[in-house]
Amino acid sequence: MIIAKKSLGQNFLVDKELLNLIVNLTSIEGKSILEIGPGTGNLTSLILEKKPKKFCVVEKDNDLAKKLTKNYKNKIKIINEDILKIEESFLFSEKIKVFGNLPYNISTEILSKWITNLKDNFWFDCLILMFQKEVADRIIAKSNSSHYGRLSILSNWKLQIKKICDIKSGSFYPKPKVDSSLLIFTPKMHFYPIKDSKNLETITRIFFNHRRKMLKKPFNQLFNGNKKILDKLKIDLNLRPQNLDFETYYQLAQEYENLKS
Repeated sequence: MIIAKKSLGQNFLVDKELLNLIVNLTSIEGKSILEIGPGTGNLTSLILEKKPKKFCVVEKDNDLAKKLTKNYKNKIKIINEDILKIEESFLFSEKIKVFGNLPYNISTEILSKWITNLKDNFWFDCLILMFQKEVADRIIAKSNSSHYGRLSILSNWKLQIKKICDIKSGSFYPKPKVDSSLLIFTPKMHFYPIKDSKNLETITRIFFNHRRKMLKKPFNQLFNGNKKILDKLKIDLNLRPQNLDFETYYQLAQEYENLKS
């Protein structure tokens, strides 16, 4: 019997209706598939039934990796490693579809890593991922809302994001204390031309360090009160960080790059 490990944030999805919903969100037959945290293989089996061309799973837990090897043998490639230590774009030579019931404790770290490492040639066609509901709310939040912040701005830079559904805690074993949400991410055809994602991270970190304070202090810290930028972007320094929309933050990152060059 497999016992879920709290240290790895393990909660296995066992709701058959939801598992079928997930596996039917995108075409799988003849495609290359990556599954993050397959656990006991509930979703893995359904993906295999859809006849993928290549199928790779990343499972950090040694016991689960052994069980998956025993159950699926050479039907899937199993990587017994921490997903945060893997250069994801090198796993396949073609674009892939990614499924993941991400561990709560590192889900934002995984997503942030993938986004900040993204080049213009995306390594995936779509990401179908589960998050703790509170994290998902932050990812899809728009400006002027309490959940809006750094994760929202970074996530929406190069990706279209759609919420599929919320998932009650009873759909998992063991049952977590919080609900989850299922999101699907697809590459944007056009996105704001920021040369280095680190500049966007810097901008959002400094602005959201004091999310309840007015914009004047972080703006002066970054741009030394540059009135030309204020006028160009039509920014009111009496507003607060959550009042600026995605586009304004991307423009600010570009202006920051221009000043540094």
